[in-house]
Amino acid sequence: MSSRLGEILVKDSLISTDQLKQALEHQKKNGGRLGTVLVKLGIVSDEDITAVLSRQYGVPSINLKFYEVDPSVIKLVPQETAIRYQIVPLSRVGSTLTIAMTDPTNVFAMDDIKFMTGFNVEPVVASETAISEAISKFYGASENADELDKVMKDLAGDETDLELAADEAEMDLASLEKAAEEAPIIKLVNLILTDAVKRGASDIHVEPYEKEYRVRFRIDGVLQNVMAPPMKLKDAITSRMKIMSKLDISEKRLPQDGRIMIKYVRDGKKKELDFRVSTVPTLWGEKIVLRLLDKENLRLDMTKLGFEPESLKKFEKAILKPYGMVLVTGPTGSGKTNTLYSSVARLNQPDTNIMTAEDPVEFQLPGINQVQMKEQIGLNFASALRAFLRQDPNIILVGEIRDFETAEIAVKAALTGHLVLSTLHTNDAPSTISRLMNMGIEPFLVATSVNLICAQRLVRRVCVGCKEQLPMPQEALIDAGFTPEEARTVQVFHGTGCAVCNNSGFKGRVGLYEVMEVTDELKELVLVGASAMELKKKAIEQGMITLRRSGLTKVKTGQAGMEEVLRETVL
Repeated sequence: MSSRLGEILVKDSLISTDQLKQALEHQKKNGGRLGTVLVKLGIVSDEDITAVLSRQYGVPSINLKFYEVDPSVIKLVPQETAIRYQIVPLSRVGSTLTIAMTDPTNVFAMDDIKFMTGFNVEPVVASETAISEAISKFYGASENADELDKVMKDLAGDETDLELAADEAEMDLASLEKAAEEAPIIKLVNLILTDAVKRGASDIHVEPYEKEYRVRFRIDGVLQNVMAPPMKLKDAITSRMKIMSKLDISEKRLPQDGRIMIKYVRDGKKKELDFRVSTVPTLWGEKIVLRLLDKENLRLDMTKLGFEPESLKKFEKAILKPYGMVLVTGPTGSGKTNTLYSSVARLNQPDTNIMTAEDPVEFQLPGINQVQMKEQIGLNFASALRAFLRQDPNIILVGEIRDFETAEIAVKAALTGHLVLSTLHTNDAPSTISRLMNMGIEPFLVATSVNLICAQRLVRRVCVGCKEQLPMPQEALIDAGFTPEEARTVQVFHGTGCAVCNNSGFKGRVGLYEVMEVTDELKELVLVGASAMELKKKAIEQGMITLRRSGLTKVKTGQAGMEEVLRETVL
């Protein structure tokens, strides 16, 4: 093609034979297309090249300098594809997409774009220089780049200082700070981490897709889009996060887990933050999820967790017993860890030996012996529990009872003078008894070892800034579980949305608790193999507040919305 273009330019007297030789020699040394080389050497103008290409290929030419493209059209073709094939999407009419190309004979490019977009492709020709400039201009001006510009502006005015904690990262902090001043990627990643803290997020999701790259925060249990960095930054952001969490950046095919410990300075105050990092290879790259473990969000005062007074009284009575088992149940993200940590903080005395087996250790608590599980070397809950029993413990916390072996050792520990705290994944308190027996634990062992079971959920709290009454028919309130007397007087509230709650109507979360004390009557039912329904009925007779009733109490006091409670609990 190069020699053909050269011949046409000589034939049209646009360049001389000597100039063509000079350009071909330059091309041989430095590479690049002949047209671009001729423009770079100042031998011909970009417009001349475009006109010749148009005649050569028999397709219309376009001057991209004066052409503005609709951002929705730009989004049809990913930036990587535009760079690979040197094309720019220009317009779409019906099912036809017009694209500017340097080489309209490239049928592979046209077929690829046709397959990718589902549109028929109509080419026009433009010079390589014009195409490169247009790619920078149009893809640089997309929503993603606007978002990035905003981020960079924020960074310029943000006085936040972020550094890896010296004890956790063997990295020169001075060089890290210097790099942060020079490298926009490092600044961007730092901003994502600090912004998550400011917004009160519990998780950060960094997700690559075929045509977009997005960052989402989980705030009050709900994921929200916060940023869409340009696709070209995908590998750089991933690598930066993996370096910070000491992961292998060359391993992209396997999931990895790590941790980032940072010192965060804001308004002159120094905070330590901890992020638990998990990477998973997806179809379009590695997805990274960071769980924010902020000690300031850890409430260790049991009276502030949201327990009803009578439920809290039962729970405290059970954990203050010298031996037996207390189980906390609920789905992932329901606050079980917080409840367990609050329990051990309440029990943490100089004369008490507390040992925990966790996967992972989420918060480091002074005065408590915490052990991190490492399955790959055989350190699991069961083996840790066995070792604990030789360590003269008073209280043992097991992160989760997942199998018969762990359950069996935990029950034996509870029966031999130790207080055992643990979690299970069950829907409510009574069904936990059935789960233990399904695991293979004998009914008489369950009945004698378990002191109390607490099932819990987290629901979003109605925003105080925009809270207002929501009219609701009495029938709906009775269907939800209120008594007819309550239905006549209860007031239901909801948030209308304001600046405080980011127009969501919710700010923060509140816990719902179902506390089932294993009384003598319940033990007898367990021994005769009663079902979860029978256990629940007996527990309610003895004053157990169910998850739904706990939710309705929060509705009555205006803390939770009816919709949230109905979604998270059953009658």
